[in-house]
Amino acid sequence: MAKPQQEERKRTLPILQGVLPFNRATLPAEVLAGLTFACLAIPEVMGYTKIAGTPVVTGLYTILIPMALFALFGSSRHLVVGADSATAAITASALAGMAVSGSSEYLALASLLALMAAVLLIAARVIGLGFLADFLSRTVLVGFLTGVGIQVATGEIPGLLGIQSDGHGTIAKLQATFQNIGQTSWPTLGVSLAVLLVVVGCRRLSPKLPGPLFAILGVILCSWAFTFSASGIAVLGPVPGGLPALSIPNVDWSWTLFKQLLPTALSIFVVILAQSAATSRAYAARYDEKFSENTDLVGLGLANLGAAFSGTFVVNGSPTKTEMVASAGGRSQIAQLTTVAIVLVVILFLTGPLAYLPNAALSAVVFLIGLKLIDLKGLTAIYKQARSEFWIAVATAAVVVFVGVEQGIIFAMVLSLIDHTRRGYRPKNAVIVRTAGGGWHSKPVSSPSQFEPGLVIYRFSHSLYYANTQRLSDEIAELTTDQETPVQWFCIEATAIDDVDFTAGYTLRNVLKLLKDKNIKLVFLMVEPHVRSELDRYGVTDLVGEDAFFHTGEDLLDAYKRSTSSGS
Repeated sequence: MAKPQQEERKRTLPILQGVLPFNRATLPAEVLAGLTFACLAIPEVMGYTKIAGTPVVTGLYTILIPMALFALFGSSRHLVVGADSATAAITASALAGMAVSGSSEYLALASLLALMAAVLLIAARVIGLGFLADFLSRTVLVGFLTGVGIQVATGEIPGLLGIQSDGHGTIAKLQATFQNIGQTSWPTLGVSLAVLLVVVGCRRLSPKLPGPLFAILGVILCSWAFTFSASGIAVLGPVPGGLPALSIPNVDWSWTLFKQLLPTALSIFVVILAQSAATSRAYAARYDEKFSENTDLVGLGLANLGAAFSGTFVVNGSPTKTEMVASAGGRSQIAQLTTVAIVLVVILFLTGPLAYLPNAALSAVVFLIGLKLIDLKGLTAIYKQARSEFWIAVATAAVVVFVGVEQGIIFAMVLSLIDHTRRGYRPKNAVIVRTAGGGWHSKPVSSPSQFEPGLVIYRFSHSLYYANTQRLSDEIAELTTDQETPVQWFCIEATAIDDVDFTAGYTLRNVLKLLKDKNIKLVFLMVEPHVRSELDRYGVTDLVGEDAFFHTGEDLLDAYKRSTSSGS
């Protein structure tokens, strides 16, 4: 009796699913994983603020209230929610012409985007739109993130060199960088190279070493000791400490502004949905655990509400951060809550030294983040295994680089849908023929097609909808024309048909008339109950009769033999 009551409470109050059941024996390992993750994540999220165009402290805010809210209200035990390069890049792309980067107005707009994304995520849970996570294929996701990586990495080259680049867009920024290459600040370049060497060197020695943390701490110490600012090396300057002020984004609340930001919010919503769901699924499968996409939608929505009201930008489920925690030994959201506690201490007491941090150091960290997003291994695998999909991935990356991140995600969605439609539009249909041993075997439609003299069994291998009905008509016409033995029965084997739309129902009625003109009886084999109800509704059942539906191949063959032996 206790178990049903417990399950009922879980349904009505879905909290702490990523924490419970709590294993006291693993607590030290969880805390250590959280500490390790904090060392890796703190410099990384500060780098994301350069991508998003917000003050550096807002990066720390993304792993404070938002991360805590998802840990409490999400269902995944592993998904890490925080700042993410893809959504940060979309935010910057949309706000570039609306306000000055880093200004209070710009930050308010970034927080408003987080609020809009939160509303969309919670609405998706209420309406039941979690399935939209499946509308970004792995192919276009690889291409999209690769494009983002190229854009992010190239955008940091001026910061590495200590020069100004006022161009908008990847190509314009590169052109401006080459034009100003003579103004390179050699001390700034030296700092950049030192940070890159430390981070890459630590990564080569061990992935668990917090290379970015070592580099950031080291360069802050050197900047303080040797007064980098006096040598022309730009530094962050004072970073405000203390807890974020909880408030509604201070923007001009107008319908015009919402309409302007809605396409961007939708793009962010899709990226969060697809990336978070894919990451949660992967880690649930790895550790043989369950998670609820619907509960995670609520957790992600609340996390973005926390971001909006604490003065920071959009947060997302991050595959790289999730892997950081998992590889450090984290097996529940306890690790993430530990990270939240550490970041709280940093925000309250340790923001002072950040004033000495050179801008070039953050540029170096972000540059490496961008390079990591460029998935050459994934692109190579797609090229080898699915050549046509490789060009889809490349096209998606090209749109992100040459047009923009927001347009890239829309293009990625459209390409995914076109790719899906292409497969359904040209299904690999077949005919069923008898093998030498008396069994059943499928062959291409173009091959000799009769199972028994006068009987054709045709397998349609996709749902029947408006885009592939012409193929159905053409192949039936081909299979019933110029046969050595006239066709008497034409059977549609329907095991792969899971849906029939209105156009397909109309087409089936026309096909039936054409077959009747040739004295051919149309029958169906192994029709699913749902599909049968659709055929009833479209009037197909009334035209063919109840006796035209068979549950097994033996029933079909017996009926056909009786029909031919009786001469009907």
